[in-house]
Amino acid sequence: MKVLVTGGAGFIGSVLTEKLVSENREVVVIDSLSSGEKDRVPEVAEFHELDLNNTEEVGKILEDGIDRVYHLAANANVKVQNQNRDKDIDDGFLATRSLLEAMHSKGVRDLVFTSSSTVYGEDVEIPTPEDYGPMEPISLYGATKLSAESLISAYTHSFNFEASVLRLANIIGGRSRKGVTYDFVKKLEDNSSELEVLGNGNQKKSYIHVDDCIEAITTAARNREKNFEVYNVGNRGSVSVTRIAEVVIDEFDSDSNITYTGGEKGWTGDVPIMLLDISKIEEEKDWSPSMNSEEAVRNTAREVIQSLT
Repeated sequence: MKVLVTGGAGFIGSVLTEKLVSENREVVVIDSLSSGEKDRVPEVAEFHELDLNNTEEVGKILEDGIDRVYHLAANANVKVQNQNRDKDIDDGFLATRSLLEAMHSKGVRDLVFTSSSTVYGEDVEIPTPEDYGPMEPISLYGATKLSAESLISAYTHSFNFEASVLRLANIIGGRSRKGVTYDFVKKLEDNSSELEVLGNGNQKKSYIHVDDCIEAITTAARNREKNFEVYNVGNRGSVSVTRIAEVVIDEFDSDSNITYTGGEKGWTGDVPIMLLDISKIEEEKDWSPSMNSEEAVRNTAREVIQSLT
């Protein structure tokens, strides 16, 4: 099988590319490098620095025998919504539309799309199942992910596509250069005596290590029973921001004092409580995470600390 990975130079995309290469897949990567890093892409993978909104050029790549597309490209920074509102729409919804049109024109019909838990919004049923509604995202990132899901659904029903949509919880790992675990390590590196927590520290979410996430992504597309399948990908439990701070301090071997900025949210658009119901993918695809949320955080803290030393 020859596959295309969009966003394959990013955090999750590069780990997925390595996994597919290890399985002897022929892998092609498209990445604009707006946040990705080319040196993350294995040399054996074919690489194209390209904006997905260039439908014609994407089509030329697709016509070279691509069997499946893993679509991970998106604006990687959820917090920039108030600074550059066009970026979420351009890199999320419009890029997905461009990709779908290119796939349609070249007869490529197999898609795996990484969506997000942010499509559900806040004040939802906990744990949140895939059929929860109405979905009311509170960030542009979540809105564009939900819009892209809807567009993909329309293409599966109208143009005989097959698609797996994965709503990801917080994906963490040593290669990531964003997120609360990484931010805490960097803060302690700058000042080991004090660790500032955004919000009140009671925010509680599900975290999954990128290695577990990649297993879910590659597993979900196997043996589809329907043309359009949606799965939550997360952990069975959650962990608070305060506990994450304590774990990072412990791994950093520091006696840092934790301080708080106050408020229920860390930033505008932050969903303070998130825990996905993952029973569907566990039962239908026989996948489950190997680490719980706190274990994933602890492993990530170790990996980040090691990468910075």
